[in-house]
Amino acid sequence: MERKRGVLMEMRKMQAWRRLCLVMVLLMVGQGEGQLAENFYSSSCPNVEAIVKQEVSTKFSQTFTTIPATLRLFFHDCFVEGCDASVLISSPNGDAEKDSDDNLSLAGDGFDTVIKAKQSVEAACPGIVSCADILALAARDVVVLAGGPSFSVELGRRDGLISQASRVAGNLPEPSFDLDQLNSMFARHNLSQLDMIALSGAHTVDPSLDSDYAKQLMSGCPQNVDPSIAIDMDPVTPRTFDNEYYQNLVAGKGLFTSDEALFSDPSSQPTVTDFANSPGEFNGAFITAMRKLGRVGVKTGDQGEIRKDCTAFNS
Repeated sequence: MERKRGVLMEMRKMQAWRRLCLVMVLLMVGQGEGQLAENFYSSSCPNVEAIVKQEVSTKFSQTFTTIPATLRLFFHDCFVEGCDASVLISSPNGDAEKDSDDNLSLAGDGFDTVIKAKQSVEAACPGIVSCADILALAARDVVVLAGGPSFSVELGRRDGLISQASRVAGNLPEPSFDLDQLNSMFARHNLSQLDMIALSGAHTVDPSLDSDYAKQLMSGCPQNVDPSIAIDMDPVTPRTFDNEYYQNLVAGKGLFTSDEALFSDPSSQPTVTDFANSPGEFNGAFITAMRKLGRVGVKTGDQGEIRKDCTAFNS
């Protein structure tokens, strides 16, 4: 009898342990990247990708700026509050995330692309698809439009409930960052050095700039500076998504300090060389990095909402 009672107690303990494990798994799945899935809207909004693609293509036909503007918008969004479309919020007081000094250079075409795509998606599937997911899809679509690789986008994000200019500082790479600083910032978001190099976009003139390239840049700088003038980071094929950026780094044509650091540092130089020599290596690493970037700070459940308007929180 005692033995039977002992066996029953052990069985109950085992059942309780299994229930606890199941609860833990469900909790993990309910958070962040565990909830993302490529077919997230297969039943609720099956045409979402086609709708977004059409709007992105239309915007691209109007201006090429759509491509760099949308990509940059996605990166800036994910690195501050996570990929939650908080960067799209407008504030009458000028204190939203987009109003921070670090985000003032974001081109309006990126915002316009996502806002128009959201309007079309809402017309087909009201209240179903988040602005965060639309931005992620649009970022993929502009890469393809520029001749880059296509890839599947994981979906299921909710839109964030916080957007404050004061929370931006210190969360985006600075133009003068060296390799250690870049790696440290990207590592906070579970992005490796390889991911960082594949996603790299940096912002400060390098002292070891190729002299001919320096002259080319100077010719684009008027005495009275017009803030609307932009210099291409890739002077060879500025409208094509390719590995030319890395070939420029090898040739000493990195525009900013943090560009040149990728090639001048011995630990990252081999990767830059690999990307410069092999478009396939770069494309593969870029796809992996973009998918990882899209998982940063994902909101689920009551951590977020499905905005009706990407520029405003739901009332």
